[in-house]
Amino acid sequence: MDGRLLITSQASSALISKDVALADYAPIFVMFVLAAGFVAVSLLVSRVFSPNNPTPEKLEPYECGIIPEVEPSQRFPVKFYLVAMLFVVFDVEIIFLFAWASIWDSLGWYGVAAMLIFTGFVLETLVYVWKRGALDWNVKRRARYIHDDMQEAA
Repeated sequence: MDGRLLITSQASSALISKDVALADYAPIFVMFVLAAGFVAVSLLVSRVFSPNNPTPEKLEPYECGIIPEVEPSQRFPVKFYLVAMLFVVFDVEIIFLFAWASIWDSLGWYGVAAMLIFTGFVLETLVYVWKRGALDWNVKRRARYIHDDMQEAA
């Protein structure tokens, strides 16, 4: 046990004392130059070889192939975007859960506790937006609200 700790500490001190030269960063610099060169050549070849014959139809904005006859009567409701953002948040949580699940046995009880705390915060967010009505779309048509409206009218 002590021998392994001794080897680890000697290896870490050897890594710390290594002098870093500018030549060590040469492969990274070469990759940046190659990437920039690829972008420049691609743009140049596209500009040189692409046909350029604009017509009035090509210069108009493209709207799903259909020319709009009238402007929309109303904008999308903010709840639409809120639900879309909530979907992204919960989707990212699932990505974190997959990453955690792949190494959960090496994390031990600390990893389990950390993921429970994380999931608790996300579920708290879900309860909050649910109570605030962010997930309700057609409120007046739902049976639970129709019952309340009938009691108020009576």
